[in-house]
Amino acid sequence: MGTADRAIRIVIAIIVVTLYFTSVITGTTGIVLMALAAIFLITGFISFCPLYTPFGLNTCSRKK
Repeated sequence: MGTADRAIRIVIAIIVVTLYFTSVITGTTGIVLMALAAIFLITGFISFCPLYTPFGLNTCSRKK
């Protein structure tokens, strides 16, 4: 996972958490988005997205 991908995931997760705790998003939508935010944080910090593997995606630049 590339640096930009990691940063975007972490920023999105922080925004969702902030919106949830300020009651901008609530209910089922809030719970679903918080679950996605947790997944984004985990994958962002460990630099690995399990969904990229079956689709053959790679956002990390390769050194030649």
